[in-house]
Amino acid sequence: MERYSAGRGRGTGGGRSGEDGGRGRGRGRGRGRGRGRGGDHQHRSRHQQQQILVPGQGGRTQTQWQSSPGQGGRGSGLVGPSRGGHGGIGGAGGGRGDWGPAGGRFQGPSSSAVPVHSRIEQQESSCEKLSEPIVPAMQSIKISTSSPLEVAGKLVPIKRPDHGGKNDIGGRRLCAMKVPKAVLSLIRNKLFSDDPDKFPMSMTAYDGEKNIFSAVPLPTGTFKVELSNEEGMNIRHFTVAVQLVNELKCTKLDDYISGKCLSIPRDVLQALDVVMKENPARQMIYACRSFHPTRPDPRDDLGHGITVSRGIKYSLKPTAQGLALCLDYSVFPFCKQMPVIDFLKEQIPEFNPNNFTRFRKQVETVLKGLKVTVTHRTTNQKYKIAGLSDENTQDISFDIENPNDQTPLRKVSVVSYYKEKYNKDIMHKNIPSLDLGKKSNRKNYVPMEFCMIAGGQRYAKELLDKKLSENLRKISLASPKVRENKIYDMVHDRDGPCSGDTTQNFGIGVDVKMTRVTGRVIEPPELKLGTSARTWTKVTVDRVKCDWNLRRNSVISSKPIRLWGVLDFGSFSIGKAIPELISRSKRLGIDMSLPLFNDRLQMNLLYDVDNLHQLLERIKSESYKIHGTHLQILVCVMPREDPGYKNLKRISETKVGILTQCCLTKNCNRANKDQFLANIALKINAKLGGSNVELIKQPQCLQSKGHVMFVGADVNHPGSYNLTSPSIAAVVGTMNWPAANQYIARICPQYHRVEKILKFGGMCLELVNTYNRLNQARPEKIVLFRDGVSDGQFDMVLNEELMDLKMTFEALNYFPTITVVVAQKRHMTRFL
Repeated sequence: MERYSAGRGRGTGGGRSGEDGGRGRGRGRGRGRGRGRGGDHQHRSRHQQQQILVPGQGGRTQTQWQSSPGQGGRGSGLVGPSRGGHGGIGGAGGGRGDWGPAGGRFQGPSSSAVPVHSRIEQQESSCEKLSEPIVPAMQSIKISTSSPLEVAGKLVPIKRPDHGGKNDIGGRRLCAMKVPKAVLSLIRNKLFSDDPDKFPMSMTAYDGEKNIFSAVPLPTGTFKVELSNEEGMNIRHFTVAVQLVNELKCTKLDDYISGKCLSIPRDVLQALDVVMKENPARQMIYACRSFHPTRPDPRDDLGHGITVSRGIKYSLKPTAQGLALCLDYSVFPFCKQMPVIDFLKEQIPEFNPNNFTRFRKQVETVLKGLKVTVTHRTTNQKYKIAGLSDENTQDISFDIENPNDQTPLRKVSVVSYYKEKYNKDIMHKNIPSLDLGKKSNRKNYVPMEFCMIAGGQRYAKELLDKKLSENLRKISLASPKVRENKIYDMVHDRDGPCSGDTTQNFGIGVDVKMTRVTGRVIEPPELKLGTSARTWTKVTVDRVKCDWNLRRNSVISSKPIRLWGVLDFGSFSIGKAIPELISRSKRLGIDMSLPLFNDRLQMNLLYDVDNLHQLLERIKSESYKIHGTHLQILVCVMPREDPGYKNLKRISETKVGILTQCCLTKNCNRANKDQFLANIALKINAKLGGSNVELIKQPQCLQSKGHVMFVGADVNHPGSYNLTSPSIAAVVGTMNWPAANQYIARICPQYHRVEKILKFGGMCLELVNTYNRLNQARPEKIVLFRDGVSDGQFDMVLNEELMDLKMTFEALNYFPTITVVVAQKRHMTRFL
């Protein structure tokens, strides 16, 4: 077959080739690329996964995968083995070609071959059947017999020879399912009970997640565990991998206590702590970082479906006397184990299932997030309530498979389903069912009467009303003697940390007597107060009452109060409280003018966020319009302690920018309110930047000529029921020395329930810069009080937060002395 060609020039070639060759056509001047297809008379060639590179007879260009080169000047192309026919040679590209009637000339160097994942035989057969003779350069190409997919066990993508295109490795997304801790505990118990000789339960301790601490060697490898079947549930199979991770030596702890080692062996301390908690973990319920009995004392019933659980919490602490077991008892409100409908009757006043529509919103608020068990079948599984069904129980239906799997799905109602399968009649059909999540890709609706509130789950303290909170407080505040007796009972209890075989098998002994230490009472500080003669006088704090007398004394420095107002949310007038507050303030040395306004408002305004915001903005703008400056403080009088207080504080102080001082109507109207008014005046003076009291002598460690700044840092986390809100980090610093009683704060949101302060250095630097602006000097010493960290987070404070702070300061050539004090509320240490 004769080939046709254009003359000299730049062109675009594209051709179709058959068994005896192909045809190429060029036109005009320009650059581009062409595609070629090859095959025999009846079959097309397809580009497979097998690919090799050969020098073609096309122009200088880059070919695309699945394109075969056509005839032309210099370049490279692809040969694809044909499926059911011969491979074709195509060409692409425009270059200066020297064409003749017998075809083009190959003038360029051959391209180098790359190894590909292919079968050599298949490629060779394709080359042999080409109708055109192979040029000598093609015969020099060596085809690799190895695959890049086999290099060191790694996936290596096929690459284009011109380094173009896109690398791509096929994959499949795998879904990793997290096993709940309750199931992990069941798996461990089953593994050990199936073969107690190899896995002795009394010689091991389990931390509830991934670690098992053993006093004897355990077999390693993978083991199959099959959990027992429950009614209506499939048998679950698990594969457990046991491997030796580390051998812990308790001598490291001895070296630390004796002073031979400076770092705490936290891995050893953690292991011993898990060993001490093994016996209570098997017998009791672990909640709120403490162990609680499975059945609370009936005498601790608070009513409203809530009971008080007296738990035990403890931890191991290395001390100078040796390893100490710090133990205390804790009190938390728990939900009573009872039917859901009975629980609603105790929680919601006048609740009646026959009038459910009226209480639906309250029911959702009370039940959402609680765990329940079901009574219509035998199972210990707990379900979390996601909400209520949109329809009543009698109107809910779903598709169900027939047992023989031969007929299509049939629709069945919830009422008939429970009757047919469980022989249960639903009494409350005209109320919604509980939404317990999804089961088999459909909603799991269970009638309320077949659900029980699960025991052992904490009830949020924030949801308790004032009466229940007071009863809980009385139970929690036990006298020292009562607390001592309760702790002794816990130590000797069979469910306590000192009982059981586990601690003895690990060689741990506990002295059941309390530790005796020698202590001293620190002398109360001497304070400096002002006098009417504008001097100062010394006042000593009462050792027993821990207070001091303000009579005939005044504040050290005061801020005049000229622009302020009153918002009275109470239904009763506060009478002469405002004039008396002004009079008491003046006796304290605080110059206080009459309020600019005294407005009466309704309490429901505190829940109308938009209108409350508009009101405060109007007050702010009127103050600027009339007086040319902002309002100093806003005194808000409320008839009771109300949740709306949070809305007022948040909007007024963080959005509008007006300081507030709240008080109760009953305190303003009581007969003897001189002390109450004095406290209000002191709070207002401190908020406006005044100084109420100062120390006469500074602590000896801080007696120096340089400035000292005290810094407090903490992270506030959302409640356990809140899974989305961020945590709030707050850093507070004093701005005056030596009084150290004026401070400013910096707050910053961060990731949910992250204890580490992520921008600690930057927040402290802002405080230092403000201190420098106010005092024309940077503090030479910084005393940092870090609150809210556990024992296991000490390293995080020192190695991460403190390091961030030091690096931030060093970047500015600032090197203060920093002292870190960790303040712990839950240290479980009591002095009797």
